[in-house]
Amino acid sequence: MEPAFLPARDVTSPHTVAQSWWDRNADEYLRDHPSLGEVKFQWGPEGWTEDDLAMIPRVPGRILEVGAGAAQCSRWLAARGDTVIATDISQGMLNAARLLNKRTGIDVPLVQADITALPFAPESFDTVFTSFGALSFLPDLERAFAEIFRVLAPGGTWVYSVTHPFSWVFPDSPYADDLTVIRPYGREIAYVENDSRGTDYAEFPHTIADHVNALAGTGFRIQSMLEPGWPAGNEGTWGAWGPDRGAMLPGTLIVSALRPAS
Repeated sequence: MEPAFLPARDVTSPHTVAQSWWDRNADEYLRDHPSLGEVKFQWGPEGWTEDDLAMIPRVPGRILEVGAGAAQCSRWLAARGDTVIATDISQGMLNAARLLNKRTGIDVPLVQADITALPFAPESFDTVFTSFGALSFLPDLERAFAEIFRVLAPGGTWVYSVTHPFSWVFPDSPYADDLTVIRPYGREIAYVENDSRGTDYAEFPHTIADHVNALAGTGFRIQSMLEPGWPAGNEGTWGAWGPDRGAMLPGTLIVSALRPAS
């Protein structure tokens, strides 16, 4: 793979690129990240869980997970008694999810769907969430947020976690000594990996302003934004995340937003 940063507009068919990569790499990714578990709701590589942060409202209603991967989070919610549906663009990830459903005995409904074109009626869900799913692979946040707004009932909550926007200016290293700015913040660029066929993988860094403006532009009201620090006792590393760098700056952004009741 040849990594590079390119103008976001130069990446063609980003949804197809994401779907193809996750279809090919789903099994390997899950093998390489056993800490995700089978019935576990983890908000990011730091290891903070839903038990720790309580971001999902504890109210009766239907919950939708987008960018669910192997649906570990949905399975955890179902185990505590919530009504939840898990969606992902990747059939490879959903195949893995079906195996985990069978292995755990927790049969979460699984639907293949693009976050920008969800196959659900308006106002179908009381909560929608994603943990590190889907959003990093989209050049346009507002299009996805508008679709989430559509399927949420008035008064419903949209909760998501992403790579912290400021992380993208630094090298992909978990060590504090490597915290040297090497990329500009705020430009519409994409991180891409190329192979002989062209673009094999693409992620799109978004600024905090991108998140705020996309939420406001689609009618959401921000309830909270968290930048969780590195938890004591976690000595592991995961890509650019680790205790050394984590002591200096956050690696994850978690946002909770409300679709107003009226």
